Amino acid sequence: MTQIRPLRIGSVSLANNLVLAPMAGITDSPFRILCLQGGAGLVCAEMVSAHALHFGNEKSGRMLQISPKEHPVSMQIFGSDEQTISQAARQAQAAGADIVDLNAGCPVKKINKAGAGCVLMKDEAKLARLLTAAVKSVAIPVTLKTRVALTHAERLGARLAKLAEDCGAAAVTLHARAAVDVHNGPPNIDALAEACAAVKIPVIGNGGVKDAAMAAAFLQAGCAGVMIGRGAVGNPFIFQDITDEMAGRVPQGLTPGKRLEIYLKLIEENVVYYGERIGLNRSRKTAGYWISGFDYASSVRSQLVRLDNLAAVRTLFEQTRQMLSQK
Repeated sequence: MTQIRPLRIGSVSLANNLVLAPMAGITDSPFRILCLQGGAGLVCAEMVSAHALHFGNEKSGRMLQISPKEHPVSMQIFGSDEQTISQAARQAQAAGADIVDLNAGCPVKKINKAGAGCVLMKDEAKLARLLTAAVKSVAIPVTLKTRVALTHAERLGARLAKLAEDCGAAAVTLHARAAVDVHNGPPNIDALAEACAAVKIPVIGNGGVKDAAMAAAFLQAGCAGVMIGRGAVGNPFIFQDITDEMAGRVPQGLTPGKRLEIYLKLIEENVVYYGERIGLNRSRKTAGYWISGFDYASSVRSQLVRLDNLAAVRTLFEQTRQMLSQK
């Protein structure tokens, strides 16, 4: 069966080829550290606006902060002009990023209206200029994250992967769905295979990976690595689970009680990182991933959204774990 193996991206060596995807509002420093503990070989930060960094936006600047505990880490940037992309890449490098990633796949309208994200797939000359600018600005590896297509009418993955290689990118990540699909529908494995065959740099497949079977399909298509996004929210140990299953070991998985324990740890880290109010608010955004599929889940979620202090959250989770242990 397909095995999880080490991966090298430019000068950066990864312990394995399973990667945490960048997700806005989710893949901050506390969650990245948790996913590295859960077996990820590389973690990617939520994308940061090059334009906002250029104008000294405090919130965007904070998003570049990297803990010594979270290496190797890739910092994703997005933008529409060479000057700010170059500056953002340098800032990411200065902040301690091991890799800089350029986003050219985000389908969010706000990002696209600013000339960034997946609209860059329509203007390959501009995308090449931005990627080249980033590559020339830093000493660390630069990668590109994009999609296999804009619509179902034309596959672009192989061409964009070759563009990335020609511009000096150390790797390319391809979301195996069209931009119009956003995060829905099955991944296009054939399009990934075409891209893998077209280039010598590593191609990392992304899109809909939630288990070892799908990860294996990506690797068998020729992908050098697999990127996991929503499958890791609520189970940051999915990376270890996939590694174990591919090695013929039985994955440990997470019991409801263990999941609550890990979620509470993440909430506590968010409170330390952001302060109590913001830390709790940010944590609650992913509650549906963590608190589901077990007795009392709906009640616990409804109670959680009304709590405004960490002590009350701890009490709620402990009471729930006790009830679950008595089932």
